[in-house]
Amino acid sequence: MITDEQQIESEEILKTLIKKSWNSSEFKNEFLKNPNEIISREMGKDFSLPEGQELVVEDQTDESTIFINIPRPASDMDELQLTDEQLECVSGGEGVVLAFWIVTALAAGVT
Repeated sequence: MITDEQQIESEEILKTLIKKSWNSSEFKNEFLKNPNEIISREMGKDFSLPEGQELVVEDQTDESTIFINIPRPASDMDELQLTDEQLECVSGGEGVVLAFWIVTALAAGVT
């Protein structure tokens, strides 16, 4: 299970990545092309997903477009356990942070 400290670190990294992407088109383009490399750099340690998995970063800043994300089926995530606090975040609409937490947890091999 991921610790509260790891979750907080993941949230801070996500916030940093989003802010840098908003402030620098060069950074955003690099993040879109090489997300694992950029996350590794921001984390200060290697970031990789299990073999066969890919991280996709989409630029959804176009205000004239509405984006819909189709998540993987719930059965694929049966082994992932969330704390009460994490469940509260999901019900409170903090899905972007949770999505990043899930990616981080999967990359760390945490279930």
